[in-house]
Amino acid sequence: MLSQFRPAIVLLLAFTLITGLVYPLAVTGIASMIFPQQAGGSLVMKNGAPIGSSLIGQTFTKPEYFHPRPSATTDTDPNDSTKTVPAPYNANNSSGSNLAPTAKALADRVKGDVAALQAENPGVPVPGDLVTTSASGLDPEISPQAARFQVPRVAKARNMSEQAVSALVDAHIDGRLFGLIGEPRVNVLALNMALDAMGK
Repeated sequence: MLSQFRPAIVLLLAFTLITGLVYPLAVTGIASMIFPQQAGGSLVMKNGAPIGSSLIGQTFTKPEYFHPRPSATTDTDPNDSTKTVPAPYNANNSSGSNLAPTAKALADRVKGDVAALQAENPGVPVPGDLVTTSASGLDPEISPQAARFQVPRVAKARNMSEQAVSALVDAHIDGRLFGLIGEPRVNVLALNMALDAMGK
């Protein structure tokens, strides 16, 4: 009887060791050597301290900063563990809102966001990514159109010319991967850090 179970037990232990320990350690070690920045979480540093990741969005609400697209991520309600509360850019709970396009809550939120943005920049069409969430809720980037839409507000709040702020946006546009994959985009954290570096 034991002779029949021994091969199964040996294989279970061997594959547990290989796939559960050796392989993950090897992949992590190789990634750390070849792509140290990415393997470490693509952290963005300021004055020697991490202030975020280039892969995860952050909330910016002050008028002197470019704002990201909305986030639908949530967290556990501290007062009732059976409920959730909004927690934008919560990397522990990446998700979309799962609301249908016809959901009243979604329509009301989008209408409110569009109205606020139109008041901020009258007569200019509101880019869709400034009022819609991404599937992950963590998107750190916006379209160049969404960044340009915010130029007048940022320029006014920082007492800068719109031309100077527009030039900064243009300098931070990342193109398509290999010129083919994806869409041009602007990393909001990188753009806001560049604004701060200008000292305005």
